Amino acid sequence: MSVPRAIFLLTRDAARRLDQLARDEYAMPSIVLMENAARHAVDVALDLLEGVDEPRILVLAGTGNNGGDGLAMARHLHNAGAMVCVLLLGLAGDYTGDAATNLATARAMGLVLNPSGPKAAASDLARAAAELRPDLIVDAMFGTGLTRELSPQFRAVVEGVNALSQDGVMVLSVDLPSGLDADKGIALPIAVRATTTVTFVAIKPGLLTLEAQAYVGDLIVADIGAPRELVERLGTPVLPLPGEKTSSRPRRRAARSRRRGPAA
Repeated sequence: MSVPRAIFLLTRDAARRLDQLARDEYAMPSIVLMENAARHAVDVALDLLEGVDEPRILVLAGTGNNGGDGLAMARHLHNAGAMVCVLLLGLAGDYTGDAATNLATARAMGLVLNPSGPKAAASDLARAAAELRPDLIVDAMFGTGLTRELSPQFRAVVEGVNALSQDGVMVLSVDLPSGLDADKGIALPIAVRATTTVTFVAIKPGLLTLEAQAYVGDLIVADIGAPRELVERLGTPVLPLPGEKTSSRPRRRAARSRRRGPAA
C-alpha cells in the first residue's frame, strides 16, 4: 500500500552526513544502502524499457559511490535479462570500498569493458555505443559530491552522452545528472541531459532550480531504507507536490515519487 509521505530537501553535506550516521548510529552497512539504491534505480530503468524487446544498456560508472550504484545496477539489469555493458571512467585500481566490491562482482559476471583510462573515456564511449547500440544509458558517473568544473576529458564524455540522447537513446541519471551541482543546480559547466533522474532519500536542492530543468527530465525520489529519523533530522521538509506518494516496498512502480520536469 502506498501512503502519503512528506517530501524533504537534502543538501550535499546533509546527504553525506546521513550516510555516515546511518552507519554510526543505526549500524547500517553502507553497502546495504548502495544495494537498495541500485534495486530501486533498476526498477526505474525497467519501467523506461517497458515494451523494448531484448534491451541493451550501457552503464557509465565513475570511481565513487555513484559508480558503485551503477555497478550494482548492472548486475540486477543483467539478471533481469537485459544485455548490459559497463564502461568504467577510471582504472580498476581507482575503485575502493563498496564500489570496488560491486566492480569485482560485475567483472566476474563479464559485464565490464576493459577501460583505457580517463583520458580515453570519450573514445571508449563512442566505441561502446557503436558496438552495443544501447536503448538506455545509465549515468552513474558523478553524484552529489561534484563541486568543481569537469575536466576536459569528462566534458567530452558528457557531450557524447548528450549526443546519443539527441539521437533517441534514453538516459537515466543516478541521484543527479552528472555535471550538475547538487546544491546550486548549475552545470559545471556542462551536464548530462537525462530522460529521467532517480534521486535517493530526498530531493537535492539543485534539482529544483530553473537551470536544472534542462537536465533533470522526469524526477523520481527513491526510498533506500535510510532511517526516517535521520531524514527528518537532516532534511528540510517541503510541501508534497500534488499526487506524490512514496512507499517502503521494494517493488517496481513503488518506493518513489515522480515529478515531470519541463521539456529540455
